[in-house]
Amino acid sequence: MATRTRRPERREEPLSRERIVEAAIGLLDTAGEGGLTFRALAERLATGPGAIYWHVAGKDELLSAATDAVVAGAMTADTTDATPQDAIRALALGVFDAIDAHPWIGAQLARTPGQSPMLRVFEHIGRQVQALGVPDTAQFTVASALWNYILGVGGQNAANARLLQPDTSRTEFLDTVAAAWASLDPDEYAFTRNVAGQLRDHDDRTEFLASIDLILAGIAARR
Repeated sequence: MATRTRRPERREEPLSRERIVEAAIGLLDTAGEGGLTFRALAERLATGPGAIYWHVAGKDELLSAATDAVVAGAMTADTTDATPQDAIRALALGVFDAIDAHPWIGAQLARTPGQSPMLRVFEHIGRQVQALGVPDTAQFTVASALWNYILGVGGQNAANARLLQPDTSRTEFLDTVAAAWASLDPDEYAFTRNVAGQLRDHDDRTEFLASIDLILAGIAARR
């Protein structure tokens, strides 16, 4: 009688908080915050909701952890030898790109200003503001202005991207908006009509960084 060789059992990667957060980010990217449920997450991880609750207490904690992971990834640029201005530019673009890739984090950062993802970025900005030589009495105002601009424009850019129909490109969308601006009343909307062509041709990241430079120039001038 032939001896049957027992095949080794396949070992699945053990469930961990890191795996759960990674899966949650993927679910948020595809289904949004409304689609993030422990049931959907359990199906994606091929486990039960109870196993997830062992690592994460609830949806709020999971959203915070997912946001923190994305923000941490946005701050990986090496700014050791960079000037404070360049460090701020790198951070700003990192957060801008992170919100563009994961639109849901913009709302999360605005909703939870006292939690670690928000504080992580605010601390980094604040240290560069100090390095710029901004007086102590103005540091909070300057850091807040930078952070509010980064978060506001990053969130607005992500919101605009969500307005696109599946079969509409960004260029087509901007052409439509620019055409609408150009057809406005010339007396009531003289400026808007004048810059309609610039709207059609602009690059979001380039405009974003140019505005960061305007803020930095203002900081230098006031100092």
